[in-house]
Amino acid sequence: MDSPKYATLQKVRSEERTYAITPRIPGGFVSPETLTKIAEVAQKYGGTLKITSGQRIAILGLKAENVNKAWEDLGMEPAVLSTYSVKNVEICPSAFCKRAKQNSLKLGMMIEKEYYGAKAPNRTKIGVAGCKNACGSINAKDIGIIADKPGYIVVVGGSAGFNPRLPDIVAEGLNEDEAFAMVKVIMDYYNETAEFGEKLGLFIDRIGFKKFKEDVLSRFKAITDQKPVTND
Repeated sequence: MDSPKYATLQKVRSEERTYAITPRIPGGFVSPETLTKIAEVAQKYGGTLKITSGQRIAILGLKAENVNKAWEDLGMEPAVLSTYSVKNVEICPSAFCKRAKQNSLKLGMMIEKEYYGAKAPNRTKIGVAGCKNACGSINAKDIGIIADKPGYIVVVGGSAGFNPRLPDIVAEGLNEDEAFAMVKVIMDYYNETAEFGEKLGLFIDRIGFKKFKEDVLSRFKAITDQKPVTND
């Protein structure tokens, strides 16, 4: 039996299957009206709400015949379009935080809008934080952007999954536009060069971080005509 579209199979009990759906909530910021709507849909179809680690709200325990109805009632886009895509962009609430070194919220929302559902060799997570506390587990993301007073730091290859991996620093001291451009360079290089199904961190380990960094910085310089500050 095929799963309903944009739904995750949870359990099979006595041949009865239940599913979870997760609507898109950019950066985890949600209006009271949308929050109420999600709760009403969950209640209508007997679902349970779960706040996820990806700054979203999932509706669990739906029957197959109610999945499409729930999506129609929500009127929202699904959080994840494909396994082989950008899964989410986690954003810290820097605009509201006293510890933030820069207001990275705008940059995070720009990246979320640009890369929602964007293709990738494997599921890809991006994170944006307003200081080195890196709330949102930014150092466990495939691509992380961390604000500091001198500028943005871009890290790559982080993971907290089956193969835990600390990220590598690609560049430091970037302004907002440069940080956005760096994400594009990394995503383009990853899509063009990695093997299908290869996570970014494993791809970096296979070709070597030195080569990855040299290639990425060369491409970055070509489009910005400015070499970013690195930690070499």
